Amino acid sequence: MAVNAAPSGEAPAGRLAGRWMPLLVVATGLGFGLLVLLVRLHLEPVTNVDRGVARELNEVVSPRPYLVNALNGTTRLGGRPIMLWLVGVAALLLVVRRQVRLAAYLLATTAGALLLDPSVKSLVGRLRPVVEAPVAIAPGNSFPSGHALGSMVVYGALLLVFLPEVRYRKLFAAAVALLVVAIGMTRIALGVHYLTDVLAGWLLGAVWLSVTAYAFRLWRREAGHPVAPLDDGLEPETDQAIKPAPDSSRPIPHRWVKTTEILTGWVFTFGILYAVGYLLKNYTEGTWLGRFDDGVVRWLQTLRTPPLDDVSWVWSKAGDIRAILAISLVFCAIALAVWRQGRPVVFVLLAMLGELALFLCTAASVQRDRPPVPQLDSPMSTSSFPSGHIAATMCIWVAVAVLIMDRVSSRWRWFAVVLAVVMPAGVALSRMYRGMHHPTDLLGAAILTALWVGLLWWVLRPNLRAAPADVRT
Repeated sequence: MAVNAAPSGEAPAGRLAGRWMPLLVVATGLGFGLLVLLVRLHLEPVTNVDRGVARELNEVVSPRPYLVNALNGTTRLGGRPIMLWLVGVAALLLVVRRQVRLAAYLLATTAGALLLDPSVKSLVGRLRPVVEAPVAIAPGNSFPSGHALGSMVVYGALLLVFLPEVRYRKLFAAAVALLVVAIGMTRIALGVHYLTDVLAGWLLGAVWLSVTAYAFRLWRREAGHPVAPLDDGLEPETDQAIKPAPDSSRPIPHRWVKTTEILTGWVFTFGILYAVGYLLKNYTEGTWLGRFDDGVVRWLQTLRTPPLDDVSWVWSKAGDIRAILAISLVFCAIALAVWRQGRPVVFVLLAMLGELALFLCTAASVQRDRPPVPQLDSPMSTSSFPSGHIAATMCIWVAVAVLIMDRVSSRWRWFAVVLAVVMPAGVALSRMYRGMHHPTDLLGAAILTALWVGLLWWVLRPNLRAAPADVRT
């Protein structure tokens, strides 16, 4: 992407950015250094402000559980698990698209933030706030806020890397800035950081992000690349390479018709699941099927040993919502990077969202009791039919197998089929071993998977390659 020449007598925007960036880095660094000095000297005005803000926010937040839940949900967006996942997926996409320099920049910038946070915390050694009604806890020292530092660096670096692909850049940059501010404010409202901790985290994050961005621009200049304004991102010429799905087709052709078909199919699937669950709950007691249901679980109970308990716990966690969510998101990111199409991603996401809705609605309607044996897991609010763990595991691995079998030509594609059999079987056996489900709950999960994934495959045709007519539909 060429840089437009500036009018006569004016320096190009990129050159102005290059001139002002060192001054900005120095000014921000001085601001951070001043905060460190004020905190280390324990100046009373600063201490009073910090404690007063923490106390007043705690009085507002602590009696309101809904507000605590909202703050906790927002603050997780600045936690290491989510941010490291974002960086890892973005770096993988960049490497697959052969943008190694941008991937290296993203990883190096994130690694620097991970090193800065604990080292500065140890250097300052400030204790966390003490409030009257604690609503959250956090380990380690308080200054600076790791969430504020990490969110500034990670979301800022992601913005600079993917900015060439963003259509409304100013609006998107404002949204990222708002997210970073919101994450920092939650740390104060939850009573785990002082105001100056968060300000210091933002300043230190801005310094490190500016240093790495300036170093990247210097490298481009020395390599002979044009230095464009930061408004265009770090490497504007990579806009097509980093575009998630540049096939130009709609992920769902004839979207209103397809949406109607999907919703209608969902309703029919729910109706079938409810009918099966109702019959199992009300008409199997005392029959051979009821005796078989309870007998299998009781037999598995007799096999319990501490090692098998541990193995079953691991298998059961493979069907947990967090594990399934992680698998879904990682696979979708890889699918976007490799296949450069949105249709497979829509297929997987709809499969998992529909499965979750079907499971919750059916469980709430049927209300089947758990098996009459001691259960190794804590009591769950949802009913026994159908098994959410088994259904989620079936849906994700069957959806993955459907995509891979048609898109991968090597014999390794059969490994996806093996996973689509082994993973649900292991989760199903572990859930029955732990006394959480009957064998017919597994039947419910299988019906859910077959009907729902089959419906989505028929409606979306996820392995259909882009067609020119799709753009006009």
